[in-house]
Amino acid sequence: MSQKMMLQQVVTKPGTITFKEIPIPKINDSEVLIKIQMIGICGSDIHVMHGKHAFTTYPVTQGHEVSGEVVEIGSDITDLKIGDRVTIEPQVVCGVCHPCRHGKYNLCESLKVMGFQTTGAASTFFAVDRKRVTSLPNTMSFKDGAMIEPMAVAVHAIKRMGDITGLNVAVIGAGPIGNLIAQTAKGMGAAKTMITDISDYRLSLAEDCGVDSVFNTKKVNFNDALIAAFGSDKADVIYDCAGTDSSIGDAIAHARKGSAIILVAVFANIAKVDLAVLNDHELDLNTTMMYRHEDYLEAIRLVNENKVELKPLQSKVFPFREYQKAYEYIEKNQEHSMKIFIEVQNQ
Repeated sequence: MSQKMMLQQVVTKPGTITFKEIPIPKINDSEVLIKIQMIGICGSDIHVMHGKHAFTTYPVTQGHEVSGEVVEIGSDITDLKIGDRVTIEPQVVCGVCHPCRHGKYNLCESLKVMGFQTTGAASTFFAVDRKRVTSLPNTMSFKDGAMIEPMAVAVHAIKRMGDITGLNVAVIGAGPIGNLIAQTAKGMGAAKTMITDISDYRLSLAEDCGVDSVFNTKKVNFNDALIAAFGSDKADVIYDCAGTDSSIGDAIAHARKGSAIILVAVFANIAKVDLAVLNDHELDLNTTMMYRHEDYLEAIRLVNENKVELKPLQSKVFPFREYQKAYEYIEKNQEHSMKIFIEVQNQ
């Protein structure tokens, strides 16, 4: 098998995707060879395509939200078998820095992420170390499997608040991550959930996914939305998944005194925030960064137990060779493009 050729996607420069044939990689004793089935496209991928990702150089092979099937196993591996469905944790870490030594490898001082600072899985086969591979239930679809990575983002974000049982949770931004955070909060025990956006379409999807209250902040201001959803006590925690001066500004201005704000979105520019109000209201401003293995396991559990609805977010599938067309579709259909997938096999 290792002498055969495979197809690999390459973003050669912003806006340009090519494909090249390269040998199927040989694996070492601790690696797994995965036949990649499905790849999800996320906002960071779009930034790379548009040349707006600050930490990516070209050429680069994308693919960090993936699912696939094990086709070859290194001799040191005893807990996987051929045919297993798996996903990949795309962090490449040093293992020796302070965060790595203390179990916080998602904050590795030398962190690289597949598809950005190192080669991603956008190829027909992908070789990866066993410790980066997470098993999926054999009944889970490859689409759902490719969404475990963004689900893990949501799980980690919820866990940054600690035990969320019985809390009221507000989310700003009803894109894929915001939607998943609202759903995950409910799945992990939140009392009530609310989400805001300026897109009625995305809000209707959130409603279909079981979010308790949805508000279009073009029509209702954020403070009134909080009171309508939760009463005068407002939210216990607000998640900012929009990442604008307006969104973080609303969170700070209208949060209940003594409550928490967690920043999920990545700001493209330096934010202007009212630290005087943050201080005066003794608000906890926290952040969240990617995920760890335990977040993947919890994400799989929530999906497997039907506590999170993924299908309403699965917008469209493009064949592998039409990777560029997928980005063109997203550009023309931004509001309605929640999760776009690339189907790698069946070419």
